[in-house]
Amino acid sequence: MSAGEAKEYLARREIPQLFESLLNGLMCYKPDDPIEYLESCLQKVKELGGPEKVKWDTFVSPEKKTLPPLNGGQPRRSFFRNVMPDNSNFPYRRYDRLPPIQQFSIESDTDLSETAELIEEYDVFDPARPRPKIILVIGGPGSGKGTQSLKIAERYGFNYISVGELLRKKIHSTSSNRKWSLIAKIITTGELAPQETTITEIKQRLMQIPDEEGIVIDGFPRDVAQAISFEDQICTPDLVVFLACSSQRLKERLLKRAEQQGRPDDNLKATQRRLMNFKQNAVPLVKYFQEKGLIITFDADRDEEEVFFDISSAVENKLFANKDAATGPNELDCSLIMDSGDPVYTDFDFEDQEEDQAIFSGYESTGDFSEDLRKSNIIFVVGGPGSGKGSQCEQLAKKYGFTHLSTGDLLQNELSSLSERSKLIKYIMECGEPVPGGIVLKLLKEAMISKLGDTKGFLIDGYPQELKEAEEFESKIGEPKLVFCLDCSTETMSSRLLMRNRSSQHTDNAETIKEGIQSYYQASKPMIAYYERKTQLCKVDAERTQEEVFLDICKTIDSFLTKQEAAFCYPTETQ
Repeated sequence: MSAGEAKEYLARREIPQLFESLLNGLMCYKPDDPIEYLESCLQKVKELGGPEKVKWDTFVSPEKKTLPPLNGGQPRRSFFRNVMPDNSNFPYRRYDRLPPIQQFSIESDTDLSETAELIEEYDVFDPARPRPKIILVIGGPGSGKGTQSLKIAERYGFNYISVGELLRKKIHSTSSNRKWSLIAKIITTGELAPQETTITEIKQRLMQIPDEEGIVIDGFPRDVAQAISFEDQICTPDLVVFLACSSQRLKERLLKRAEQQGRPDDNLKATQRRLMNFKQNAVPLVKYFQEKGLIITFDADRDEEEVFFDISSAVENKLFANKDAATGPNELDCSLIMDSGDPVYTDFDFEDQEEDQAIFSGYESTGDFSEDLRKSNIIFVVGGPGSGKGSQCEQLAKKYGFTHLSTGDLLQNELSSLSERSKLIKYIMECGEPVPGGIVLKLLKEAMISKLGDTKGFLIDGYPQELKEAEEFESKIGEPKLVFCLDCSTETMSSRLLMRNRSSQHTDNAETIKEGIQSYYQASKPMIAYYERKTQLCKVDAERTQEEVFLDICKTIDSFLTKQEAAFCYPTETQ
């Protein structure tokens, strides 16, 4: 059945209205046996004459009619909008506005069994009652969030929610579901679960505990995007507790937990990725809550009782004292998050650090493509803006079967993917900061791994741009076999860029273009000298026509491939 046929069928059979009514009945009565309850409701539907006779409150008794309709109180408003054609003569057109079919997750194995999205417009907390106090407890993996959250909940009689446990239980109970199988893989590799899925699970859990005085939520949010989503869909928290812990202490605790508990997401690869995600996201997240005056940071390197004593004082001052909270700006000490020498945004990657490998020894890492990458034909094509790098790479990729990778394109693709990492990149760019080299390198590595076995080599366009990037690439991925430097004068590059801007409606003026070219020369000079010493550099006169430059580069590549083939066929004794 196509998507259009599915939409038509659901609208014609009044299925959205039926689902709304059944779900309202479930939320109103919360029956111990929901299956038996639904069977009785469906029998009543038959007696009434079919789904078209059902209203939003059909299964809500008169004394409970204060329960608002699931769709927010708009009469006859279905969950589906804009599905039916505008032609008023269409015989099954019964609703003015119908939502996208994706609300019912048609693409999943369970089709219409996924009803979580149906509660998106339902108030999480009863507006007729005081809202429970909400405390969010955040920090790195191993910082003690779970321990401190439980202590807070026990001391003040609050309910405790572990977001990690919510997701793990859901994965375990729906192991045959394709969507949750995918989420399980995401979590076990150390990535963040999809934001909307996590928010939906939190909302459902909160709706099950409406009468609590307070709720402590452990392990959420993990980044700024999740924080904004929580406020938009649930509420603004009353207090955010941030447990700042040194990297060394985090790693020690994670090792101990892995030995004692054996959680699936405590494997080496996942642990490395989670620590990296934490370091990338911690500072922007803490600063976000600082601006709202909601957060207090605590040094979690200490004994857990000392930490809890300080947290208790803060909670009492903020939530139970008559005076205003002492949260204030509460400046973050970055040394509690970052190792000495770390930049604010860092790709805290352990893969090539012997110290960290020793700490996590005994835990097998999976999916290591380091050796395959090092053996690959990697070719850098560098040059100033307007030197013709992109055009040459496109032609070379076609001729030799290479994969053309541009860091600019990779960043744009990531931004359009709406991934958690894309939100971090967007936030950094909006702050006026350059995207950290670690993130760019990670994007490059992932793109290269995805093409291993399907390509004859990699043409990397416009990277590296400075010596530090060159050294990091060699350390974490491998050495390039060739480095082409397209040598072009400032005047020629400026002229080409101005001409390109006129045709593409870019607004860069001559002065801006000149500054960009000078920045390239300044940053790239040490890098070019570095590759000249290693005899990997091939300078190409890029003042000539595109065809002349292409033929010159091809001669060098042909010579390299011939030597490579000869070495493979007639290996020396040392090989």
